[in-house]
Amino acid sequence: MKLQRTNRLRALSVGAIAVTGALVLTACGSDDNTGQGGNGGGGSTAAASDIECEGKGNLLASGSSAQKNAIDAWVNAYQAACKETKINYNPTGSGAGIQEFLQGKTAFAGSDSALKEDEVKESQKVCKDGGKAVNLPMLGGPVAIGYNLSGVDDLVLDAPTLAKIFDSKITRWDDEAIKKLNPDAKLPGTKIQAFHRSDESGTTDNFTTYLATAAPNDYKYEPAKAWAAKGGQSANGSAGVASNVKQNDGAIGYFELSYATGNSIPTVKLDTGAGEPVEATVENSSTGIASGKIVGKDGDLAMELDYATKEAGAYPIILVTYEIVCDKGNKSETVEALKSFLNYTASEDGQKQLAEIDYAPLPDEIVTKVREQVDALS
Repeated sequence: MKLQRTNRLRALSVGAIAVTGALVLTACGSDDNTGQGGNGGGGSTAAASDIECEGKGNLLASGSSAQKNAIDAWVNAYQAACKETKINYNPTGSGAGIQEFLQGKTAFAGSDSALKEDEVKESQKVCKDGGKAVNLPMLGGPVAIGYNLSGVDDLVLDAPTLAKIFDSKITRWDDEAIKKLNPDAKLPGTKIQAFHRSDESGTTDNFTTYLATAAPNDYKYEPAKAWAAKGGQSANGSAGVASNVKQNDGAIGYFELSYATGNSIPTVKLDTGAGEPVEATVENSSTGIASGKIVGKDGDLAMELDYATKEAGAYPIILVTYEIVCDKGNKSETVEALKSFLNYTASEDGQKQLAEIDYAPLPDEIVTKVREQVDALS
């Protein structure tokens, strides 16, 4: 790509990201992870970066609410350097984002699960010149199980117990299965309120894949973006689930780690059979993601993750969020800006920001392939 302008981006605080990123996304709606409208990263500092600003115009995108806080940080940093490009990302959920992309409404979509074969085939209608949609992994992280239970600040669960809780087969917190995993806890007889996503979500897809893989005898449903198990209560977006968990004693739900830390919601430690229960942390999810592998072909970088891992310190409920783009046939008026922005998100400095806001940077060998594929977009 021809370099049009290079600006030196000075160190930015995540606190500043919270303010300006919120302004960028106001018109698009919000799936915020805090009660104050800011990101969940606190006052840490993003690395300085050289950003190559190429192209200009308005980039419209939508999809995964899991990556909203990362997108906020990236957009803020990129637009501080590249004044001629405006990026609007609407965290509608992975399913809605994919549909908008397939309808030609957006330059890229964010999704917490890779496209299915029929979706790739459908993408050929909007990806001109013989192009098709490809999955570009851009960030990872843990899907935390947050809970609100008076008097209990340390809770261990395993996959079979979680499967029964979210399928309404375990309905009280003093159930024997939960007691067995928490012999020292004073568990009340409070009714369990299990919250799941109401919208189609890659987070749901990853969570249900974990349940079906690690507890196949207890979770009989096909993993999918849409919730299928019985009972429970629904809420829109990760922010909606987190908000309901925070407000209701006895509640439990699943969402990305930043929504737990941003709302001061305690998270479940998972008994994976590794010897010690594993906590939902960036480091532990990175261990899980590192065992994954690329299974896509012809420029597609879809990954396969090990949800049933028993490796010590490996958190198993993990997701990789993809940016979905056309490999060929992108709109001529925005393709250079699209490549420029994605090159920044996949850059060393773009990836460095992730750990500061509770996401996991991708392994070097993966992100190197992402950069190569971004350069090849046309």
